[in-house]
Amino acid sequence: MKPTPILRAALLLGACLSGGAQAEGVLAQLYAPRPPAGSAFVRVLNPDAKPIKVQVADGSVQTLGPSKVASSYAIVKGGESFAISVNGQPIGQLSVVPDSFNTVLAQADKLVLIKEGASNEDALKAELRFYNLASGCALGQLKVAADGPVLFADVKPASTVARSINPVTASLSAGCGTAQAKAWPLPQLQPGDHYVLFLTGSAAKPVLRGEMSRTDTYTQ
Repeated sequence: MKPTPILRAALLLGACLSGGAQAEGVLAQLYAPRPPAGSAFVRVLNPDAKPIKVQVADGSVQTLGPSKVASSYAIVKGGESFAISVNGQPIGQLSVVPDSFNTVLAQADKLVLIKEGASNEDALKAELRFYNLASGCALGQLKVAADGPVLFADVKPASTVARSINPVTASLSAGCGTAQAKAWPLPQLQPGDHYVLFLTGSAAKPVLRGEMSRTDTYTQ
């Protein structure tokens, strides 16, 4: 007997909301306050091993280092200037386009703005984003480990590319020319997840790291 539309809906709802904690998380995200139109999103990267403390506009102070390359996305007003501080000292003022996602690379005493372009809006897929941050690496690449397909090729220094994927697990490898980093396990992603991979280190000794993208909670 085929399930009725009502039964199918009930089964889907039960699958989505299985477990009290998961249900609370879904509902909290659904009803969380949304940033006003014209907002923009900005995060900071630190590919170096030496930890730094960063702050975007009036956001929280976050420590970036070997185990955490990227800050969460701070919510700012598009078209208006805001400050970025490193280790408690303002090192630059930026202004970004409304409704955009942007990454700032902290390099010594200067900031390098990396525009990300459009983000994945397919709720049934996950997004992979890849940054080439390895020193001296003219063209970086990311592929499925072993002899798998190449996901991103010829990625220029201090730049980023992204694509939508089905939410699967995999082992990924990245490198610069013939030098390959140790494989990185891609975790089990969920539809709508945004996962970012960073090629760091140097062209001769590349290092691949990855983490989930996060956005600050908007408070009215």
